[in-house]
Amino acid sequence: MDFMPASSIIAANWDAAAPTFDTAPDRGLTDPLVRAAWAGRLREWIPNSGADVLDVGCGTGSLALLLADQGHRVTGIDLSPAMIAAAQRKLARRDVRLLVGDAIQPPVDGARFDVVLARHLLWTLPHPQTALLRWVSLLRPGGHLVLVEGRWDPPAGQIPAAREPGLPWSAGVPASLLSAVVSSIASRVHVDLLDDPRLWGRPVTDERYVLLANI
Repeated sequence: MDFMPASSIIAANWDAAAPTFDTAPDRGLTDPLVRAAWAGRLREWIPNSGADVLDVGCGTGSLALLLADQGHRVTGIDLSPAMIAAAQRKLARRDVRLLVGDAIQPPVDGARFDVVLARHLLWTLPHPQTALLRWVSLLRPGGHLVLVEGRWDPPAGQIPAAREPGLPWSAGVPASLLSAVVSSIASRVHVDLLDDPRLWGRPVTDERYVLLANI
């Protein structure tokens, strides 16, 4: 059997997940209450309209859609061509740039951003700390990281991509650890818990949070 790099294996797994990805209420945001909850949080985290936002690991584009509707200029990156194809369909009427690419080296051709947003992405990466350094380098002075993360219960190992070797945060990353990592490369790190069931379409008992950092 031919060897496949880890990124190719992970992309293939997410390609397979793409057709049903939006069935989860917090992914597709088709429930009006869930959608409104995420829209409200995004307005809190990125209060000024007209920001240049890089949505890394954008998946099917649910957050990119909300951001575009709030007046931001959005670039979405995902490793999975099938996820990007789904996002293109969802965002067909919005002026959003969508690219297939690796989160660790987003193919943005020297562009700089006011905000880098990633939701539930770090656990999928073989080198999450390298990715964080790269994202910071893509921010303009005074830019912001918005990282929606968690420590999963049950572990994300139920998702095929998480069973691949070399994913150090495959069960998620605690806020304490991520705060320590980001504090070494950014300033004014702040964490808020995201335990509102309206965000997830159900009550949650595991650790879910947003980490906000200024550069």
